[in-house]
Amino acid sequence: MEFTSNKPYLLRAIYDWVVDNEATPHILISALNQKVDVPQQFVEDGKIILNVSPSAASNLLIDNDGVSFSARFGGKPFTIYSPISSVLALYASETGEGMSFEEEDLDATPPDGDGPDDKPPSPKSVPNSSVSSLKQVSRKTKKRPTLKVVK
Repeated sequence: MEFTSNKPYLLRAIYDWVVDNEATPHILISALNQKVDVPQQFVEDGKIILNVSPSAASNLLIDNDGVSFSARFGGKPFTIYSPISSVLALYASETGEGMSFEEEDLDATPPDGDGPDDKPPSPKSVPNSSVSSLKQVSRKTKKRPTLKVVK
């Protein structure tokens, strides 16, 4: 018996947990996949961080295939879409607590998904030492936080 990926289930759970704790959920997306639809002017180093709080994102849907929602950028409406494979993290912006995922190699998986090494991505909790680096996000410097797995 082969299980489906647990990544969308974990994303939904972390999102609910962050919102229930009255924090602001942010999602880190790799914009390198051609199926990702995000405002390109905000992409840095092939990645984008988006606020997915209920007040910032409307019609948020995290299903087994992707993440989609509507948001405004500079007052203009924009529909965001990302396949689940391009989601790199979901975390509370205030504390950095959340979950990060290894970047999936889109070229390594056969199109039919029947490769011998197919397995779901391995999630990792964002360690407390990474919290300080996530807190250092400054709108003035426009530096993006980086998630680092510390073992």
